[in-house]
Amino acid sequence: MKIFNDMDMQLEEFQPIEPGKVKMYACGPTVYNYIHVGNARPIVIFDVLRRYLEYRGYEVTFVQNFTDVDDKIIKRANEEGVTSDQIAEKYIAEYWKDVTALGVRPATVHPKATENIGPIIKIIKTLVEKGYAYEVNGDVYYRTLKFTGYGKLSHQPIEDLQSGARIDVNDVKENPLDFALWKAAKPGEPSWNSPWGAGRPGWHIECSAMSNRYLGKTIDIHCGGSDLTFPHHENEIAQSECANNAQFVKYWLHNAYLLIDKEKMSKSLGNFLTVRDVSQKVNPLVLRFFLASVHYRSPLNFSPEGLEQAKAALERLNNCYADMLFALENRAAGEADKALRAAVKGSEEGFTAAMDDDFNAPAALGAVFTLVGDVNSAIAGKEPTAADVPALIAARDSIAELMGVFGIDVVAATAEGDAYPAEVVDLAAELAGYAGGNATEAVEALVALRAEARASKDWARADAVRDGMAALGLTIKDTPQGPQVEMA
Repeated sequence: MKIFNDMDMQLEEFQPIEPGKVKMYACGPTVYNYIHVGNARPIVIFDVLRRYLEYRGYEVTFVQNFTDVDDKIIKRANEEGVTSDQIAEKYIAEYWKDVTALGVRPATVHPKATENIGPIIKIIKTLVEKGYAYEVNGDVYYRTLKFTGYGKLSHQPIEDLQSGARIDVNDVKENPLDFALWKAAKPGEPSWNSPWGAGRPGWHIECSAMSNRYLGKTIDIHCGGSDLTFPHHENEIAQSECANNAQFVKYWLHNAYLLIDKEKMSKSLGNFLTVRDVSQKVNPLVLRFFLASVHYRSPLNFSPEGLEQAKAALERLNNCYADMLFALENRAAGEADKALRAAVKGSEEGFTAAMDDDFNAPAALGAVFTLVGDVNSAIAGKEPTAADVPALIAARDSIAELMGVFGIDVVAATAEGDAYPAEVVDLAAELAGYAGGNATEAVEALVALRAEARASKDWARADAVRDGMAALGLTIKDTPQGPQVEMA
């Protein structure tokens, strides 16, 4: 397996620190708002990376943090007249709603910055004692010029970084590049006691402390968006390696930017899209497939056309899987179809070869869809026969396993599609404005619409939902536990 290591700017053979085990860290969200589609790209991509490593037999310890104290969180709290903790907890909860809908598995550990104040202070004290940090009026800054390796990840000479650094008026720092490890308390802000007085941690030191606490001094993989390369990841390296006297990370992975109609996403341009916004228009798994289908180091252009293509691809996949299930139900076991069996083997080998080549998602998915085409050819227009049942079973299991690496559960999708008639999607689109293709979700949209109509005493609309569902063989029963849907 080869990975493009951003530290050395080349493909390298992946050799974990401990054979068979991988320690992996990803920078998580600053929780002051709903996550946007740009945030979602690394979340989905590195979920796929973790799943693939496990598919290849590695035991993965994956840490993804929450930054729950920050200037943006404090600003949002002040605007809404609540505490920073309340803002953070609210948007952590909303984060879980969004990523769960995207099929993202929880990391091994999701630490919060505020739960790691002790480890943060410990590292800062070490840096001060070693002369890599200094205190000014309760603030503690990292002495950037003392670390000879500064700039090695972003591949920028420190002279260039210095010339581009912003110099603030009345700046008390020794050098414009020096960055805050600890910030002195200000009125109305959350704070913790420290050797330098009350205050709170800077952003960069949080990840160093949490990575060190849960994964140790040296980790295998550190990943995140390319926008974090400098200064965030550069600063993590400086802090961690000086504090621990050890290499911080073996392999650095960064995903490229996500664009909206070929422009950078921005509120000022009116093209700012949250995952919540998109999920109201398409099935979140369509969004997941779209985000995961392009190589992680390639820029991704978000567009309605791209989503439609992703939706069509998933429909093709699910239809193929459903057709296989139907064929298997109507055929008895017998000898394997050699051509289809060879296609299964070729797909699995192609998938692994692609993913082993720096996680080449497009090529890996191409291998799966080649198998989909072979399956469609094997079962199209044929009378039930026993000859190819074992091969169909192998194809069924292979497609399910390989797409599972991408977080697409074709088994569940097919089961959900069978649970309710397909016409319920059209009914939900007409009455509830549902824009997805999942029958179970469509039923839920109709139930929610009926509840909303009843709450507002719009009895005609509530009856229309009930009658429409009844025509499809679905009955809504009101129970103490809430509305329940039963099939006739």
